[in-house]
Amino acid sequence: MAESLAINGIDDSPRGRLLSAAAHLFRDKGFDRTTVRDIAASVGIQSGSIFHHFKSKEDILYAVMEEVIHFNTARLRDAMAAEATTKGKLRALIRAELQSIVGDTAEAMTVMVTEWRCLGEDKQRKALELRSIYEQLWLDVLTDLHQQGILKTDPFIMRRLLTGMTGWTPNWFDREGPLSLDDLADIILARVIGEQE
Repeated sequence: MAESLAINGIDDSPRGRLLSAAAHLFRDKGFDRTTVRDIAASVGIQSGSIFHHFKSKEDILYAVMEEVIHFNTARLRDAMAAEATTKGKLRALIRAELQSIVGDTAEAMTVMVTEWRCLGEDKQRKALELRSIYEQLWLDVLTDLHQQGILKTDPFIMRRLLTGMTGWTPNWFDREGPLSLDDLADIILARVIGEQE
């Protein structure tokens, strides 16, 4: 399974606690309104202690994004590895992304989307390079389905549509409601595959 993730509470190291607190604060207050002192206070340390782990607040933001991209890329790979068919792999990707967006990495995923502009140009480029690995996993599966004739829509366009479907989920999905993430993954898969026929 995917390695431990600092920002979802699995990693209880000082660095892990800092990233988890930062993800929470960046999501709730925004990057600009969150201070290093806020982050330090939320984990019970002096603000100067943060600089043993990170050089700047921007480095903390980048670390949150880097962690969540690495973790969720590993999650996608693990999910696909358990499937024998290309359709099964697509369903696994959908389910894994839903888990990332409304489950254990939801705060960091929100931060990645909403606070992107706060990274400097160099860090944005590095994060995009990491994100392209994640996206390529999707495009490979969608391209396979396209080549098999199962998917009629261009793979790049379909990925953008899938991003919209999964990305909007936190705005309406109720984890305690009658619809499970598995049910939702099946519905999305049926829209993608079923609509092609």
